[in-house]
Amino acid sequence: MRILVAEDDRLSRIFLKKFLTRYGECDVAVDGMEALDCFMDAIKQKKPYDLLCLDIMMPKVDGLKVLKAIRVLEKQHQLKHTCIIMMTALADVEYVDQALELGCDAYAAKPIDTDKVETAMKNLGLL
Repeated sequence: MRILVAEDDRLSRIFLKKFLTRYGECDVAVDGMEALDCFMDAIKQKKPYDLLCLDIMMPKVDGLKVLKAIRVLEKQHQLKHTCIIMMTALADVEYVDQALELGCDAYAAKPIDTDKVETAMKNLGLL
């Protein structure tokens, strides 16, 4: 499985990469723009990501805009659906609703509970 972790917080990024590496090849992005660049590079290399763990609040381009752009790119390039788990410390239901409307597949609140992430991955058919 190919996984991309898009997270601006260094400790969260390290934690998620270490946790998710057991399930496959894991790349990281430090902001939304880098996440989009990684996603586009994966398309060009014909090695799309299976899972994207995407923080909502990131510099340059926030996670909601990244999510929206990825769903547009998937349609434009006729790509398979990338499973996206949104991750945030924000408890604001409005952000969760927006993410779900834009096409995220699951939502995980921070601090990240690895059992809940594994359950989400199982529910998405990734494990």
